[in-house]
Amino acid sequence: MTTILKTAAFAVAVLATGAAAVTALNRDIPDFAVPAGPWQAGSDLDGRAFHVTGTVLETGAAMPETVLSFVDGQFQSSRCQVACEFGWHEYQTFTEGERIHFTATTRCPEAPFTVVWYGTVVGDEAQIAGTWTVRRWYWTHQATITAAEGSPVEIGAALSDG
Repeated sequence: MTTILKTAAFAVAVLATGAAAVTALNRDIPDFAVPAGPWQAGSDLDGRAFHVTGTVLETGAAMPETVLSFVDGQFQSSRCQVACEFGWHEYQTFTEGERIHFTATTRCPEAPFTVVWYGTVVGDEAQIAGTWTVRRWYWTHQATITAAEGSPVEIGAALSDG
């Protein structure tokens, strides 16, 4: 009987500390904080696409190249499409002088991936930032896109490459 009680006490202790460890491991990380602004449904960038390169803040590595496309109020990243068939998502914009601000939040339908994009476009130059976040019940991982720049590409070519 003593062995049974010791085993039961050990099982309770393991389960109790295991639950605490899982809680500690599941610290959430907030998505990219898009600046406040008079956001409205996007159309200002419709018909445009940008080839984007940049850096992942946490590692200093080059981010995977992507083409960001804007069509009929919808946004798509070619890299996100290849990675998880994110599809098209609505985007929002506002304008300050010649600078067009845009944002889009995209989610993978098959996995717990969320990408928040924020950028500005002046003429043919785009500056991009954002986060790629993976949320699982036991951990959250995030890659921050920084120092990303975009150059214009043909919208038809961008769509066929994605």
